[in-house]
Amino acid sequence: MISPAVPTNEEKRFESVQKLDIIDSFAEETYDSITRLASEICGTPMALISIVGSDKNWFKSKLGTDIPETDREISFCGHAILEPTELFEIQNAREDIRFKDNPFVIPEEDGIRFYAGVPILDEQGLPMGTLCVLDSKENCLSESQKSSLKALAKQVELLFEYRKKNQALEKLKNDLDETNRILREFASTVSHDLKMPLANMILTADILKAKYSSRMDEEGINYLNYLKHSGLTLSEYINGLLDYYSSSNLEADLNQEFFLNDLLEDIIDLLQIDQNCEINLPDNNLKIFGNSAALGQIFMNLISNSIKYNSSDKIIIEIDCTENREFYNFSISDNGIGIPKERHTHIFDLFTTVADKDRQGKKGHGIGLSTVKKLVGSLGGNIRLTSEKDKGTHFEFSMRRSQQVD
Repeated sequence: MISPAVPTNEEKRFESVQKLDIIDSFAEETYDSITRLASEICGTPMALISIVGSDKNWFKSKLGTDIPETDREISFCGHAILEPTELFEIQNAREDIRFKDNPFVIPEEDGIRFYAGVPILDEQGLPMGTLCVLDSKENCLSESQKSSLKALAKQVELLFEYRKKNQALEKLKNDLDETNRILREFASTVSHDLKMPLANMILTADILKAKYSSRMDEEGINYLNYLKHSGLTLSEYINGLLDYYSSSNLEADLNQEFFLNDLLEDIIDLLQIDQNCEINLPDNNLKIFGNSAALGQIFMNLISNSIKYNSSDKIIIEIDCTENREFYNFSISDNGIGIPKERHTHIFDLFTTVADKDRQGKKGHGIGLSTVKKLVGSLGGNIRLTSEKDKGTHFEFSMRRSQQVD
C-alpha cells in the first residue's frame, strides 16, 4: 500500500477546508440527493461526498456505508485530490500497488474493488474533497457516466460556495445586530443623560422670562425664546433617535386582540391636535390580532407627519383598512404639501425629511419615516407611497396576520 502524498499547496488547501467549516456538520438533503444520483447514474452501491482534512477523510454525505470517517493515509480520496482537474478511477484496487493491501481492499467479501472520484474545488481551484462512487466488484465508468459524475461534483462546488456566502451573510447580520445593540444602548444612555439637563434648561428659560421679562429688552426676551426653542428642538431630536433604536423592542411584544379605531382614537388623543383638522377613521372598526404597540407607533408617526407637513387651512386625513387571508392592509391619505417624486427613493432613509420645514416653520430630523419602515418590516409587511408636490400624500402599508389569541 502507498499512502497518498501531501499536496505542495496543502497549507492553503486545508485553510480553505477550515473556512468552509463543514466537518462534523449535520447531514443535509441537498447533499444526500447528489450522492443518490451519483450512485444511480454510475450503478454503484456506494457514493460519498468526502472532505479531506489534515489527517482524516470525513463524509458530508454517504450512501451504502455507515463509516463517519477514515484515516487520510489509507483513503482513496487522498490520492484523488493530487490531480485536482482529473477524474481519479481505480477499476480493480487489488491490481493496483497503491491499494492492494489497503485495509478496505483486503477483505474477500465486501472489500473495495472499484473507486472513481472527482475532486471538489474551491474558487481558487484548491481541492477540498471529492464526490466519489465505490463498488465491491471491478467496474469501469462509461464516458457518459464520467461526464455526469463531473457535473454532479460541480453542483457540490456550488453548494459549498453558497455555504460560504451564507456564512458571510450570517456574520454580517451578527455584526449589524451587535452594532445596533451598541447604538441602542448609546441612544438610551445619551437620552437619559441629556433629558434632565435639557428639561432644566427649558424650565430655567421659562422662569427667567416670567420673573425678569419686565427688566429685559426685546432682544433679551428673544434670546430666552431662542434658548427654549433650541432646547425643545434638541429634546425632540433625542426622543426621535431613542424611538428609532428602541423600535426593535416593539417587535417582541406579544400578539394582542384590539380594535383599530380604538387604537387610532387613543393616538389622536395623545397627539393633542390643536389645528383645524378632520381625521376620518375607517367605517369598519376592524378587530386585529397583532402587535398593537408597533402599529400604534406607525400610525402616530404618519398622522403626525400629515399634520406637520400641511399648509391647508383645514387639514383632512383619511384612514382606511382592509384584510385578506394573509395581511391587514392600511392606508392613510392627507391634503398636505406632498412629497416631490425625486425624494420618493430616499424618503425612508434615516435623517431624510419630507420638506425643509414643517407647518410651524421647524426643520424636521428625518427619523420618523425610517422608524415607520423599520417597524412595518418587523411586522412582515411592506410600505409604499404615492405623492406629488402640493397634491397630498398617500401611504399604504401591510401587516402580516398573526394567529388569533385564545
